[in-house]
Amino acid sequence: MKKAFHQFLGLFFCLTFLMLTALPTAAAARKTELTPKKVENKSVSAYARIPILLNGARILDGLLIHETTYIPLRSFTEALTEASITYDAALREATVTDEGLTMLVRDGGHVVYANGRALYTLTPAVVMSDGRMYLPIRTAARVMGVSVGWDNGTRSVSLEGEESYLLPAEQYYNKDSLYWLSRIISAESQGEPLLGQIAVGNVVLNRMRSPLYPNTVYGVIFDRRYGVQFSPVKDGSIYNPPYATSVTAAKICLEGYSVSGEILFFLEPRISVSLWVPNNRPYRFTIGHHDFYA
Repeated sequence: MKKAFHQFLGLFFCLTFLMLTALPTAAAARKTELTPKKVENKSVSAYARIPILLNGARILDGLLIHETTYIPLRSFTEALTEASITYDAALREATVTDEGLTMLVRDGGHVVYANGRALYTLTPAVVMSDGRMYLPIRTAARVMGVSVGWDNGTRSVSLEGEESYLLPAEQYYNKDSLYWLSRIISAESQGEPLLGQIAVGNVVLNRMRSPLYPNTVYGVIFDRRYGVQFSPVKDGSIYNPPYATSVTAAKICLEGYSVSGEILFFLEPRISVSLWVPNNRPYRFTIGHHDFYA
């Protein structure tokens, strides 16, 4: 009788443990999927026109799309610079070139490539119904080196300053930070959407700014204060050459683009064996296969 009772207790606790570990976490019940925005309606007439002023003089009109002011790339470039612009219809790519500038913009792309750097736009560049390439004005202005202001009274955008092209990548990025950030992003999230790879990079940089972690990218990745923080450090995949997309994601992070300044943890719930993060840290959102936590 005693033996049977002990067997019953053992079975009871075993089943209880299995039931508890099988229960979905709070995060799983309230997933918030983050995805980049799209420009579905490409008709120019569908959007309000926004006057664009350069040093007080009106130079062209932009379009207000998704609460973001867009400018026609060719007109904007010609108004500010002597750069040449070409468009490859087969690739749907616009290229702007000048002394000190090489810039590439793709139709539907969320990344503007300029002088070896990568600038992310949550709403993409897009070819509209008038056949012209449009992109968010703040990104274009940053490449050209002019400041952007908004006048709510006149609902117009003011640009100030003289053209001064974006510094090239080799003068802007910290070489060591780019090297290690691109590798941890690649090892942890290759195959994930670009926004998800950016979020992984944000986790590393957010930790770097936190007093709880080391203050360098390398230090955060190889931190062992509470055990190995990232599995690629343990399995050695951190040393593998990064994929091109991961290098782009690392550059975007180092440009200052952040999906969230709060996130400090991420995991893939399908394969994660630990419930410590979902049970102890506040869930923020999901991108691709990764859940992110503050």
